[in-house]
Amino acid sequence: MERDCIFCKIAKGEVKSEKVAESDNFFAIRDVHPIAEGHVMVIPKKHLVTLLDIPNNLGEELLSFTKKVAGNLLDKKLGDGFDLLMRNLEAGGQEVMHAHVHVIPRKEGDGISSLPV
Repeated sequence: MERDCIFCKIAKGEVKSEKVAESDNFFAIRDVHPIAEGHVMVIPKKHLVTLLDIPNNLGEELLSFTKKVAGNLLDKKLGDGFDLLMRNLEAGGQEVMHAHVHVIPRKEGDGISSLPV
């Protein structure tokens, strides 16, 4: 745990946050600055900075957990599709230096600009 990391504090229960899902190694919370209704972040409980720091043995759990979270958003009719976004390091736009994956529900014509494919 990094002493000043907000996600580590949330993982340890030191900072209140509404967890929408949780597993042994990950949790999902609502983004405090959502791009769309239902926008959540999937976060490892252990302090890891980027995708490159997530051990391969947790990769399957990360994917499975993220799929569950995204599926729940679709089941709740918060979107007809979704974006996954993970920024890595400052040059990649990462602001909180603790790995996290954004799950952003999308609706046709929502006006949210996507990164070019």
